[in-house]
Amino acid sequence: QVQLVESGGGLVQAGGSLRLSCAASGRTFSSYAMGWFRQAPGKEREFVAAISWNGGRLYYVDSVKGRFTISRDNAKNTVDLQMHSLKPEDTAVYFCAARFGTVTGTYPTNYDYWGQGTQVTVSS
Repeated sequence: QVQLVESGGGLVQAGGSLRLSCAASGRTFSSYAMGWFRQAPGKEREFVAAISWNGGRLYYVDSVKGRFTISRDNAKNTVDLQMHSLKPEDTAVYFCAARFGTVTGTYPTNYDYWGQGTQVTVSS
């Protein structure tokens, strides 16, 4: 079992930055690929970014490439999402997710454990 807790969400103006963090507890963190997803009201949960178990492979949805950076610290059991140049369309609840094994995924069904989410609101 893995417990995930996100933090760092908030209200920011368009063009601003936020850094989300996800703290993991439970089994060996480095055994898991990690992902960030988001869900806006009335929309399906959307893949944002993923990172392999050792940080060697990174994946992003096209809409955030060049603006968001995913990173992890296996010694601290954390995975972060640095977000720059935020846009109103980035407004959503952001979720951290863990997938057992070395392979990342871009679908919610690829992931085994989820955090409770953190709200990100970008005002225009």
